[in-house]
Amino acid sequence: MLKPPINIVEDLQSTVNRLNFLHKISQKISEKKPLNKLLFEIMESSKLLLDAEASSLLLYDDQTRRLHFSVATGVRGKAVKAYSVEIGEGIAGWVAKNKKSLLIEDCYQDSRFNPDYDKKSKFRTRSMLCVPLQRKRQLLGVIQVINKKNGDPFDENDQRILETMASQCSIAIENARLIDAQVEAKTMEYELETARNIQQKLLPSALPVFSDIDVAAKLIPAKQVGGDYFNIFRLSSDHTLFLVADVAGKGIPAALIVSTIYSYCQTILKIGSLVFDLTSFVEDLNKVLIESTTVDKYATCWFGLYDHRTGTLDSINAGHNPSYIFRKDAEKPEELQKGGIFLGSLPAMFEVERVKLKKDDILVFYSDGVTEAWNLKEDEFGEHGLITAINENRTASAEVMVKNVIGRIKLHVGRAPQSDDITLGIVKINLDGD
Repeated sequence: MLKPPINIVEDLQSTVNRLNFLHKISQKISEKKPLNKLLFEIMESSKLLLDAEASSLLLYDDQTRRLHFSVATGVRGKAVKAYSVEIGEGIAGWVAKNKKSLLIEDCYQDSRFNPDYDKKSKFRTRSMLCVPLQRKRQLLGVIQVINKKNGDPFDENDQRILETMASQCSIAIENARLIDAQVEAKTMEYELETARNIQQKLLPSALPVFSDIDVAAKLIPAKQVGGDYFNIFRLSSDHTLFLVADVAGKGIPAALIVSTIYSYCQTILKIGSLVFDLTSFVEDLNKVLIESTTVDKYATCWFGLYDHRTGTLDSINAGHNPSYIFRKDAEKPEELQKGGIFLGSLPAMFEVERVKLKKDDILVFYSDGVTEAWNLKEDEFGEHGLITAINENRTASAEVMVKNVIGRIKLHVGRAPQSDDITLGIVKINLDGD
């Protein structure tokens, strides 16, 4: 029996060895791992598999329509990673545009070859094998190996091996991106949950109890945290401070600004003087927010200082929704709008609006999550909805009023998702001031 020529046996053995190596590589790159680590392993494996001097992987960005060097190995790796390639430009650009492999024996004899990268890296490209990375006909990028170490050009067998590897790599890249997206989504959800927890911990666990006024307030955070905050501070037996704030933006940044407002209030009210000045309190808070936030982060606020002896309320509206005073036998409320601009943007002076509250008057403060609550038809609950709901519940306690008004909001919204925090506070005057 005749034995096959030695060179045929060697070629077969080489092919078997490469296929075995390719199988091990495929198993390795199929493992779950971060995308950047996966891409590096793909390129190192490609270089080893085809005994190449260098290899590179360019990922396609469909927004810029350019290929970006994600991984580049070999002596020219660092030099080319800063560059990108336009679709149709050079060897890689041609392969990306046509979604076809290119096998080039002498790159300097091919008109598509761009020698600029050699000049920048001081590297001599002789032969190249470039293969597209695609998944379901969608371009992901290109993978290329450069210069066989033994000086021979790449051949069709090399091309088949690299194309096989490219198909496995495309699946692995797609899976890695899905994993990264899942991790990012989980991270975002964790951040939002953290923000919600921060927000809830800063709210009063219990409201002060009064003999002359009945108070209730509630904040319902949206899934996408907005940054509402409220509080009711019993400053003394004679004075109580009401406040509601709505920080621009969502998530952790908004929650951090809320914590700044909370910390300021706690600090000032604990070490403050016997005489509380509402204007100075608001102006100083504005300065703190200017110094501790960026220009795009600000807070709309309303502050009310109630004098239990006289029944007077000093109000400052800092760019917030107007608080309402519902007078007995009047369906249309008075609006508390005077004050100044929102806090955290510019140094400003604020005007105090003083009103007299009497028995059976109702003070309502809220955030825009109440009036801007949308249903599936994108109809807002609106100021009219709030005023109507208050008028329908005038005889109820403050706590029941808050519960019923929020119930009306939820009925209006229906199955539509809550897009912003909802904050509502109600103060009912039970006794006349002296």
